Amino acid sequence: MAAPLPSRWGLPAGISAYLLWGLMPLYIAALAPAGALEVVGHRVVWSLLLCVLLLAVMRSFSQVRAVLRSPRLMRLLIAAAFLVGTNWTVYVIAVSTGRTADAALGYFINPIVTSLLAVLLLRERLVPAQWIGLALTALAVLVIGVGYGTFPWIALTLAGTFGLYGLMKNRVGADVAALPGLTVETMVLTPLALGYLVFLAVTGQGAFGGPGQSTGPGWYAVLLMLSGPVTAVPLLLFASAARHLPLATVGTLQYMTPIIQLTLAVVVLGEEMPVARWVGFGLVWVALVLITIDGARRVRAERALRRAERALHRAARVAGAGAGAGAGAGAAVGPSGTPAGGAPGA
Repeated sequence: MAAPLPSRWGLPAGISAYLLWGLMPLYIAALAPAGALEVVGHRVVWSLLLCVLLLAVMRSFSQVRAVLRSPRLMRLLIAAAFLVGTNWTVYVIAVSTGRTADAALGYFINPIVTSLLAVLLLRERLVPAQWIGLALTALAVLVIGVGYGTFPWIALTLAGTFGLYGLMKNRVGADVAALPGLTVETMVLTPLALGYLVFLAVTGQGAFGGPGQSTGPGWYAVLLMLSGPVTAVPLLLFASAARHLPLATVGTLQYMTPIIQLTLAVVVLGEEMPVARWVGFGLVWVALVLITIDGARRVRAERALRRAERALHRAARVAGAGAGAGAGAGAAVGPSGTPAGGAPGA
């Protein structure tokens, strides 16, 4: 299990995690000419090697063995592995085909899609603000699809797979820490990833060992190998931060990633943003503002209710203590002032 960071490092760890995820498009773009599946293959294999190294240093292999012996946890983590593998693949396709803005849209709508999944799969009831958010998101998808001429499948797939991945991790709960969980997930995907990388190497189609777009073979190989730390470090930082930060703070920080990605898409990568795209993003932002304001209001109301309950409990304890003292005094002195249980005066 990753050693928890001291409380004062919770916020820096959370900011660092979302910042690294936000800058991910620059790293993915630097991995050309490797294809999406090859990039994901390297990401899986090198992440597993890094996880094994960290487990060895921390002497935490027993946690992985405990997970492997639990059929329930393994079912959940196998599902999580294929969900996150799909998410990684679609994300790399988005960046490598000049659709980083669509990826950013996916992470903007992820909280709203997660609410929909909660209704469909967990039978949870949504408040009116969440229903309005879902309606605005559906309208945004329609506007982008009609106005831009392309169904935003990248955004919806990223939001859907990440939302389901979060659901699987929620079912796992505190039974599996971040490092053992990532180890098992990459372990599940490694046979497919390694098999594909071997196939590319044997057929001469692999990019590993060859030059990159702006680097020689050696540095390009290092870039591909760095996909392990690039994948694992933000996840471990996030896991440590989540243990020390309020949920509301984590929920606010998560918007750093799509904001940075959208900025990179437009300013650095030069992606076009037609009017329909801006309108769609605007509808999603309105939905997020409504949900955030409503969430903050409900958090304040819950805190006020808890404070009122604590005040009532304190008042009840004080009243109970006073009543007990009075009863004790009444039991000690008789009606005429004589000691209870003593003989009356002559």
